[in-house]
Amino acid sequence: MPDSNEIHLAADALGKGQLVAFPTETVYGLGADAENPDAVAAIYALKGRPSGHPLIVHLAPGADIAYWAEAIPEEARKLIDAFWPGPLTLILKRAAHIPSAVAGGQDTIGLRCPSHPVAQALLLTFKAGKGGVAAPSANLFGHVSPTLARHVRDEFGNDTRLAVVLDGGQSEVGIESTILDLSRIDTHGPVLLRPGKISATDIARVTGRIPAKADSTAPRASGTLLSHYAPDTPVVLVATSQMAEVFSTLKKKGIPAAVMHYSSLPDVSKEHLFTRIVMPLSVEAYSHELYACLRRLDEAGVDVIIVEHPPEDIAWDGVNDRLRRAAHDTKDMLEKLLG
Repeated sequence: MPDSNEIHLAADALGKGQLVAFPTETVYGLGADAENPDAVAAIYALKGRPSGHPLIVHLAPGADIAYWAEAIPEEARKLIDAFWPGPLTLILKRAAHIPSAVAGGQDTIGLRCPSHPVAQALLLTFKAGKGGVAAPSANLFGHVSPTLARHVRDEFGNDTRLAVVLDGGQSEVGIESTILDLSRIDTHGPVLLRPGKISATDIARVTGRIPAKADSTAPRASGTLLSHYAPDTPVVLVATSQMAEVFSTLKKKGIPAAVMHYSSLPDVSKEHLFTRIVMPLSVEAYSHELYACLRRLDEAGVDVIIVEHPPEDIAWDGVNDRLRRAAHDTKDMLEKLLG
């Protein structure tokens, strides 16, 4: 874990408008001073991220939410009490003095307080805990998110635009935060923009209502494009009932593939065409390993990554959301493989 000198070095870099990568409980973030438009622009440039795709502002424990948001509904306060620090991002109306660049030009802002001790130490040190750090995942736009410091270094190499990489070990949760829109709560109620570890059921226990699904009028939010979280190798999401057929076809056609599955399947470990990872059966353990495993399989030198579709259960919504976006061409790819 970084010592206090490394934390202060990173906080100083943020204060100078530089970029810093740091661990959170979800994934590693690529951070900049949220109130410095030039620093925020540097995030977009390094990631190759569209400027209209908003960032999430990370706050220290006990931060003044009212500084960042013009209105804080009662539901927001209840959710903050229940889930912060933790993997929940709240979309609220942005305070007028906060630069619009961090929000992708929108009048809303995404706020969260991470629970990782390194993230908290950085946030409490930066501007004495009163600053906000805009931090999308520390990877090129659309790629698999990093859950280890090594992943960040692999992604950006020695790019001098990234001043500091804080190593806090592997991210515990492993997928990005749940994003809940409360900016239109008077007219739309709470709206779930991105699922994560904190489920719709968890939110309903606090607010008294199941959040609605996003519609065309919802604010734009991080990680909600059709294609996202994708390795360079094509990913195909396959139902358990189709796995044996897919194995057989790949073998007949001589297509080298990597396989990620969790159920009991035909033993393919000795087939030279296949690289296999058996995933954990619990959603928490699966989430924790997901991105690291996708990165490992992406390095296997195969033509396709086959992923057995996880259970269609509300607890798995976050995992299934990430896999569907990583494998957005599944239908076309399956037709090519099985045709």
